[in-house]
Amino acid sequence: MNENFNQNLSLLQPYPFQRLNQLFADITPNSQYTPVNLSIGEPKHQTPAIIQQSLIDNIAGLANYPTTKGTLALREAISSWAARRFNIPALDVEKEIIPVNGSREALFALAQAVIDTTKPNAVVISPNPFYQIYEGAALLAGAEPYFINTLPETQHAMDFNIVPTDILNRTQLVYVCSPGNPSGKVMSLADWKALFALSDQYGFTIAADECYSEIYFDEANPPLGALQAANQLGRDYSRLIMFSSLSKRSNVPGLRSGFVAGDAGIIEKFLLYRTYHGCAMSLAAQAASVTAWGDESHVIENRRLYTEKFNTITPMLKTVWPAVEMPDAAFYLWVQTGQDDTALAVQLKRDLNITVLPGSYLAREAHGVNPGKGFIRMALVATLDECIEAAQRIQTL
Repeated sequence: MNENFNQNLSLLQPYPFQRLNQLFADITPNSQYTPVNLSIGEPKHQTPAIIQQSLIDNIAGLANYPTTKGTLALREAISSWAARRFNIPALDVEKEIIPVNGSREALFALAQAVIDTTKPNAVVISPNPFYQIYEGAALLAGAEPYFINTLPETQHAMDFNIVPTDILNRTQLVYVCSPGNPSGKVMSLADWKALFALSDQYGFTIAADECYSEIYFDEANPPLGALQAANQLGRDYSRLIMFSSLSKRSNVPGLRSGFVAGDAGIIEKFLLYRTYHGCAMSLAAQAASVTAWGDESHVIENRRLYTEKFNTITPMLKTVWPAVEMPDAAFYLWVQTGQDDTALAVQLKRDLNITVLPGSYLAREAHGVNPGKGFIRMALVATLDECIEAAQRIQTL
């Protein structure tokens, strides 16, 4: 057997959906019901016609190699959108923005670029439960993941006060997700102020995952962003990189389009890394992305559809699980059921043909507990009728 491979690969755990497939391997769902899949956070609303047409109109771009830095038109569109959305000065399109192939690959790649392997025992802090890319990125960068459990008693916020000083001294990167996956928790200005102070003190980079930032329920109160918080606090973007994506905002997960923005020094090094990594976005996708970032009408309609679903489904599920609450934002219901989460997922699949994700699959045992135990994650990405049908079936439990 060939042993010449990155030994850190052996540290990776099965992805949640791989575990879910194994959990359901021997289950035959109730054929009296049509399947409703609420397990994966894949947007199902229609891709806007203007984005599809823009991709078609620019398909000739497939004949050219794109640059890693992206087109000036796309960087300008991103800068303009961020300025409008977050009420911040226009980002420097030469130094503070890089288009990326969706936030997922960039969240992974950043750790490889910023972790200094000459310093021993590097730590990467992550929320728990969490998006699995954070852990994999840390491990493959040769760092040690440290998890902060986000629990109902702390309103699913990351409590950095519990992190030991010796961990903070070794921390090089902190992942935060706001709105959070799976809880939908939005960080407040006070949360950001405290995190920035720790970054100043200990010198770590903040990776702010904001891929759900455009799914919220009150048009007058969009979630606070990382760059926005820094600006409101009179700070520059030192040691701060935010990640955004069109996948959820514009219902184009297959376009693989997002961006990173923030600290110009980190952006410079990240661009160097990515030039060798070889992950430039196609020119056709970039042109379609310019169209997407320039239009808000489809995003407002997208939010309307999610708001209708959450306002309809949440009270229905509350009759079964009283702890169900509307999230701050995003498209997940993080449901504390008081039941064994894997057993409940099996029951829902077998008896009602509904697929949900057990909460424990999104978390790790840390500080004596798995903070996902007893929860299920439901992605309200299906149609309103399908979500209502699922809720009605659940009410028969």
